[in-house]
Amino acid sequence: MEKIASFTVDHNNLKPGCYVSRLDGDITTYDLRFVAPNKPPFLEQKALHTIEHLFATFARNSRFSNNVVYFGPMGCRTGFYLLVRDLSNRDTITLIRETLKQALEFEGEIPGSKMEECGNYLEHDLEGAKRAIEEYYSVLKNWDIYNLQYNN
Repeated sequence: MEKIASFTVDHNNLKPGCYVSRLDGDITTYDLRFVAPNKPPFLEQKALHTIEHLFATFARNSRFSNNVVYFGPMGCRTGFYLLVRDLSNRDTITLIRETLKQALEFEGEIPGSKMEECGNYLEHDLEGAKRAIEEYYSVLKNWDIYNLQYNN
């Protein structure tokens, strides 16, 4: 059986950042690696869930909303995948930064966190999410299109 592309990346050398994971026609998958793999602590489940809700909501309401296909967590709790359609690498980095900044400034009820909206509505942590986002934002602050390739 052929390995999927993300399993061919040497996770021993992967650092927090943003990487192009794969290209499928007009869809690009980005690896938003919040923490280094195999080096605890990992993203806390409640914070991870809240980041998913915040990022997905803000990205799908941004000026790039028509280009956002999907945003969701990695099972290993080290980051997220962002899938976009017909969006340049430069604009994707802008989208990510603007969305993270909006999440950092967010106050109030977490979008989609009511019982009728979410399958695990009690498992959220806004403050934990903000701490993780702040750390990740500091990594991406000076990130550019030349940093998007995995260094293996």
